[in-house]
Amino acid sequence: MLLLCNYYVTYRCNAYCEFCHFAVHENFKNTPHASLDDFKNNVEQLAALGIKFIDLTGGEPLLNPHIAEMADFAVKKKMQISITTNTLLYPKYAEALKGKVNLLHFSLDSPDKEEHDKIRKVKCYDKVFESIGIAKSLGEFPDILFTVTNETYKKLPRMHEIAMKYDLILLVNPVFSYFGNPGLNDEALDYIEEYVDGKSNIYLNKGFIKLRRDGGNNIENPSCKAVSRVIVISPQNEIILPCYHFEKEKIKINKPIKEIRNSGKIKYYKKMEGRFDFCEGCTVNCYFEPSFAFPFNQYAIASIPSKLKYGYTKLIKQKMKKLTGENKR
Repeated sequence: MLLLCNYYVTYRCNAYCEFCHFAVHENFKNTPHASLDDFKNNVEQLAALGIKFIDLTGGEPLLNPHIAEMADFAVKKKMQISITTNTLLYPKYAEALKGKVNLLHFSLDSPDKEEHDKIRKVKCYDKVFESIGIAKSLGEFPDILFTVTNETYKKLPRMHEIAMKYDLILLVNPVFSYFGNPGLNDEALDYIEEYVDGKSNIYLNKGFIKLRRDGGNNIENPSCKAVSRVIVISPQNEIILPCYHFEKEKIKINKPIKEIRNSGKIKYYKKMEGRFDFCEGCTVNCYFEPSFAFPFNQYAIASIPSKLKYGYTKLIKQKMKKLTGENKR
């Protein structure tokens, strides 16, 4: 059962983050953005297939000049939308995106301006806080997304202070191992897990931590459902298999998506999901979040408390503040 579409609306980025492969590949610079026509056609079909969640991702998704129209179209198809941005372009699109993005994530990699801008290799620290102010003035509730690395995990308490100051949720995103990045070591995992326990305005999916402690995906008994639960679409209007991070094959969307999903090729990748040699030890968050959805397993159970806490804070407490105007500052 498909749950999520990771729609890469662009591969381009205006930052050069140390932990992200988009920063090191020159061939991403001049790639085309996803076209609005292709997007609408695909999302229409995805909605018919029952998909309720769509992540408009990149690269930097706000580089696609049609991003607001894309969000608007997905909303009209009753989809839940997530966007993660470095915020460099958020002030430009804030009004147009207002009320259209359910999960709006602003990336902040350090509480220290110099360190954050060094990691991003572009000056964007100040833009994050400018964007927080703009978003809150519009009645939006962005999350602060902290991609934790082995070099920055001890900054977690200060990052939490920032989230508390602005009454936002801090999403703790453990960097995962791919394209040469080693992921988090045990010391970092211990530290962040211990810090998060019992604290408000902070979210960490404990299923991710357990998966890492267990050594990641096991190809003999795979946890990954990257093909059956997720559909990945490229800016060039292709379905990527088995997932974006370990791309093995692309299928051009030149026929109905339902027909493609029923093809022998997709059936092969479903059978092999989590079982390829390169799947061994994988901890890529993008695919394990929907993989933990059902049936219940040890990782799904580990993720429940944090999900309930996030849902309460995001959907109840903050919506009530919005109604009472307490978010206006």
